[in-house]
Amino acid sequence: MRKKNTRQIFENVEVVDAGAKGKTIGKAPDGRVIFLTNTVPGDVVDVQTTKKRKSYFEGVATNFHKRSEKRVEPECQHFGVCGGCKWQDMGYEHQLFYKQKEVENNLRRIGHLELPEFSPILGSKKQYFYRNKMEFSFSDSRWLTLDEIRSDIEIEDKNALGFHIPGMWDKILDIKKCHLQEDPSNFIRLEVKDFAITNGLAFFNPRNQHGFLRTLMIRTASTGELMVLIQFFEDDLEKRNLLLDHLSVTFPEITSLLYVINQKQNDTIYDQEIICHSGRDHIFEKMEGLQFKINAKSFYQTNSEQAYELYKVTRDFAGLTGNELVYDLYTGTGTIAQFVAKNAKKVIGIESVPDAIKAAQENAKHNGLENTEFFAGDMKTVFNTDFINAHGIPDVIITDPPRDGMHKDVVQQILNIAPERLVYVSCNSATQARDLEMMKERYSIVKVQPVDMFPQTHHVENVVLLEKL
Repeated sequence: MRKKNTRQIFENVEVVDAGAKGKTIGKAPDGRVIFLTNTVPGDVVDVQTTKKRKSYFEGVATNFHKRSEKRVEPECQHFGVCGGCKWQDMGYEHQLFYKQKEVENNLRRIGHLELPEFSPILGSKKQYFYRNKMEFSFSDSRWLTLDEIRSDIEIEDKNALGFHIPGMWDKILDIKKCHLQEDPSNFIRLEVKDFAITNGLAFFNPRNQHGFLRTLMIRTASTGELMVLIQFFEDDLEKRNLLLDHLSVTFPEITSLLYVINQKQNDTIYDQEIICHSGRDHIFEKMEGLQFKINAKSFYQTNSEQAYELYKVTRDFAGLTGNELVYDLYTGTGTIAQFVAKNAKKVIGIESVPDAIKAAQENAKHNGLENTEFFAGDMKTVFNTDFINAHGIPDVIITDPPRDGMHKDVVQQILNIAPERLVYVSCNSATQARDLEMMKERYSIVKVQPVDMFPQTHHVENVVLLEKL
């Protein structure tokens, strides 16, 4: 039995707001919300719905009656097809407005929190070319445009080196120029592709699991150092050296040239051996005189300049005088812990990833920090009463959890030990609001500071200072 077609067309829909995950919001004639993917607040459009739910629709604009004054011309030729930079068609000042609004709405509506006056969101000086890490995928059957599909011309160039089409794990859009990472990133990517085609190096087919070239990662640093990692599917010494030697000669500025041979079903490298072809196996990032050793598996905030602004806010909110014991929960590679260490008596970092803790320990030693300690383990298990008894009750806790927020047991442990101040750094204000609601009987929110780490996207970081009642 055929499923009934539930698609509908609504005319003259006004787009009234920006919603979650980069979508915008219109209203159907019956009052139900329509989440849209290709509009800007202020547009008036006809909508073709794509999904129908009990309380909302999803849809796309098919005709524009009025284009919003908030619109700008996208910089990138791939806008609308590539899954990144979904807000490129909205002026940056409006992006910041809707990001701040989302943070405030989440804290009020989800957390039911009493809030002080918000500090204006900290925008990024760079709206493009701000990322220090990019990952590209190879494909022997690239994504074709509608014009290419409809034409009678036989498509000969089917190789791609670029990004996944949203929601399609095996479809890769070939990227001509990416506006997210400074050159030589684009030059390196294009040179790798051209050299591979010229020399008959096979691009990967993810569906059939065959091909030579799998992924390309490029990392840059504010120090000027540069890391390039190529992931190969097939183990072919001659072809591998042909490409890597060419890159080494063509781009002598590469500090770290690495490779991986990965024959798993997925592209993740965290369980793979990283092999150094030439140069060092790491690069260095700098921040306020501190050096951070970054290897291929290291986590580091992908917008270096805004990371510095975020960490300055965090340190300012912590209000350290030099006498405090600080716990840094979800410390990662210990970047925040080391950044605040000179203002604290001692900083203890906890993180679940052992490799990250090893990197934190190495960086602290390299930076001559003797007042930091780092511990690996699951947060809700490690951060227990025995740990507190062994290391002391902190005066300040800094927490920077993943998008899912903190486990309820971790929140309860914070309430049990009740430090004077808590600085909560979050990349997801919805889960942050949920966690803060559990603390509102014990803590008041004193300051809130959103920080934009990712221009042209809907993502936003938020820092909250809580003080014990």
